[in-house]
Amino acid sequence: MAHLIEQMAYVGTTPWHGLGNQLTQKQPLEVWQREAGMNWQIQDSPVHFKSDNIGTLGSIHSFPEQKVLYRSDTKAPLSVVSNRYQVVQPREVLEFYRDLTEVSGYELETAGVLKGGRKFWALARTGQETALKGNDRVNGYLLLATSCDGTLATTAIPTTVRVVCNNTLTISLNGTTRAIKVPHNTRFDSQAVKKQLGIAVSQWDEFMYRMHALAERKVQWTEAMSFFMDVLCDTSAHDPIPNVLPNKRAMGKVQSLYEGKGRGSDMASARGTAWGLLNAVTEYVDHERRARSSEYRMDSAWFGQGAIIKQKALDAALHLVA
Repeated sequence: MAHLIEQMAYVGTTPWHGLGNQLTQKQPLEVWQREAGMNWQIQDSPVHFKSDNIGTLGSIHSFPEQKVLYRSDTKAPLSVVSNRYQVVQPREVLEFYRDLTEVSGYELETAGVLKGGRKFWALARTGQETALKGNDRVNGYLLLATSCDGTLATTAIPTTVRVVCNNTLTISLNGTTRAIKVPHNTRFDSQAVKKQLGIAVSQWDEFMYRMHALAERKVQWTEAMSFFMDVLCDTSAHDPIPNVLPNKRAMGKVQSLYEGKGRGSDMASARGTAWGLLNAVTEYVDHERRARSSEYRMDSAWFGQGAIIKQKALDAALHLVA
């Protein structure tokens, strides 16, 4: 099976998805660019096609409204896009963090390339951290990712990672993520994105205040079942039970993670609490959910259906402390 990840690098312990080349800390961006497989450029060429004529070799025509994007190193094609498509280069994703790492105390932890170059990202720890009761530590991160095939806008995503289990969660309040998205018909301005993000301490503090509330909110067994059914089965524990429960495997797995099988599920912050419910779902999505490979699971957990499930779980958990 072809790997979804082309190449990636990381510092510190092996990342939650278990992939990549390890680097020592405080490496310059130029080293990251090489080791993360991001030392190439996206180039473009006009779209041409051949029309077949009977008795001839055919003739070559151009289609000026679109262009082919391809890699400068391998010449491999990446996508066909409109001429209005604004390309963001792999180097630009890393350069986004230059002043943050050199001046603001951020530290790059992972960076890499997905789907042969169609999608790439970098993730940096912000230096923000909080401990919930029982020394359940949560660190702040900033993820920047983009694509060159139209599947993902250039997106800056404030994220948390729970240390004990490496569960990842997008910072979101009142049902709205704090992600900043720049569509590919708009030029990517890194300084404008940072200004819009605010790289704000208040945003982190407000979110973690809610997470502390989740760790204090005790839940009954019926509440836990209702939570899991709502998040995974689009139904409620008070609804009539169907003959065949949708997502039966997922329900069984998150229940077992919540009831003691999950990493950190026995900590005071998680045992029998709304925080425990949320982390049972995030651990399932990040580490246990069925996927073709670890690479596909990572892509889903950050950008796809897995991210949607985690957002739904967060919304449902915050509803319990509203």
